[in-house]
Formats: sequence, structure tokens, C-alpha cells
Amino acid sequence: MSGVTVAAALRAAAARLGPDEGAAEAAVLLAHALGVDRAWLIAHAGDPLPGHAAARFDALVARRAAGEPVAYLVGRRGFHALDLAVSPAVLIPRPETELLVELALARMPPDRVLDVVDLGTGSGAIALAIAAARPRARVLATDASATALEVARANAARMGLSNVAFAHGSWWVPLAGRRFDLVVSNPPYIADDDPHLGAGDLRFEPRAALAAGPDGLDDLRIIAAGAPAHLAPGGWLLVEHGFDQGAAVRALLANAGLRSVTTHRDLEGRERVTRAVGA
Repeated sequence: MSGVTVAAALRAAAARLGPDEGAAEAAVLLAHALGVDRAWLIAHAGDPLPGHAAARFDALVARRAAGEPVAYLVGRRGFHALDLAVSPAVLIPRPETELLVELALARMPPDRVLDVVDLGTGSGAIALAIAAARPRARVLATDASATALEVARANAARMGLSNVAFAHGSWWVPLAGRRFDLVVSNPPYIADDDPHLGAGDLRFEPRAALAAGPDGLDDLRIIAAGAPAHLAPGGWLLVEHGFDQGAAVRALLANAGLRSVTTHRDLEGRERVTRAVGA
């Protein structure tokens, strides 16, 4: 691509990446290759693309054309006004998970000191979004993956968030004897044999953060069963799940003895987050 303009390089890359998201993805990759923002690309569309940047851009486009997620290629993903570092050790934060954050914040008066835990934090997206929006909250982020916790810790440090702590362990294991005003989680909820696991971005994401048994509910069962012992009186549990799992998750939470079980839909009208309150 050397010797061409910024605009021409973008057009060629967009054609390689496809008609749907190709242009947007090409712009993200070129901005990363050049170390500039998207506004720079527009202002310098007619400039020649430097040879070193052209080679790096071409390599990034080739990897994206082979299926690698853009977030992993550039090492970043935006989520709820945060700029998060991500790596193949963590799930890529999705826009639909912002519903879980908004529902959690709606149950957190800004002037109250509340204890919150994010089970399976990954990059720290949910925990850090809550901590940033509610500085008085005491947020604990857990994960069974020590490598994922390193990513989350680094994100928290870069953002200067001092109201977040971290614990290594699977689900309730590192929380013995502790109760929380709010428990949030976006656990794995895809069935082990779901064909989507072998397609698109999911091929490159950690399987342990995606799949959870024959029906995708194994981890949600663990979370539901342990919630009563870890919710403070009147405390809330909010979990994300698959669009077709609402009824099953409501049954799990009700059978665990939780009250006021309700499912919320995402912007596309799909059942996405179910909440319940402890005894």
C-alpha cells in the first residue's frame, strides 16, 4: 500500500474487509497503525501513507480478513465511556452488556457506600464502569483466570480507580462469608456445542469465558445457588444471559429463594438481563 494516499489505502482495505463494517474497521486499524485518531485520517485523507505505516496497516488488514477481532488487533475496546485495554485472555466487551451496568447503577444511590462484586470480571468492564460512576462504592472484581485479572488490574490502575479490589477464584469460592449489596455478572452462557463458537470473533475469544455446559447454564446455576448466602438483606443480583434463556434463568433465581425476579430486554428487544433481590 506504500505510495498511496490515506484515503486510497482506506478504500482498498474496506473492499478487502467487506461491505458491512469494512470501512469502519479499516479506519480503526489505520488510525492504530499511524498512532493517530479518526479525525486525523479525515483531515489528512490526501496525504501519502508512509511506507512503515503502510506495511503495518497491510498486516493488520490481512489478520482482520482472516477473522481476528479488531479489538485484539488494536488492544482496546470502548465500553460505557471507558477505554479498556483487552487481550485474547479476556472476552471482548459488548454494547449489550452496558444494559447490565445501567440497571446496576439504577440501584445504587450516588451518596451511599455500597459493597459490589462483579463475578467473572474479565477485562474489568462492568466493575470499572460501576466504580467510575459510583466513587463511593466499594467494588470487588473476581475471576478464575489470573491472566484476565492482570488485564483488569491494569485497566483500573490506568484509570486511577482506587475503589476497586480484585480476587482470584471461581464464582463464589473467594468470597466465603462475605455479603454484598449488589452482585453483577456476565458469565459464560453459550452451550458447548453451539456452532457460533466456531464462527466470527468467538473463534478467537477464550472459550472458558463463553461456553458453560450442554445448555449454557452451568455457571448461571452456580451463581443462582450461591446468591442467597452472599447477598446482604435487600441486596440485588443482576446477571446477563442469552436471548433465549430468560425463562430458565428466572426459574433458577426463583428456585434459589430470590424475590422480585424480573427480566429486562436490550435495545433490540431481546431478553438480556435478569435481576432478583435477596431475602
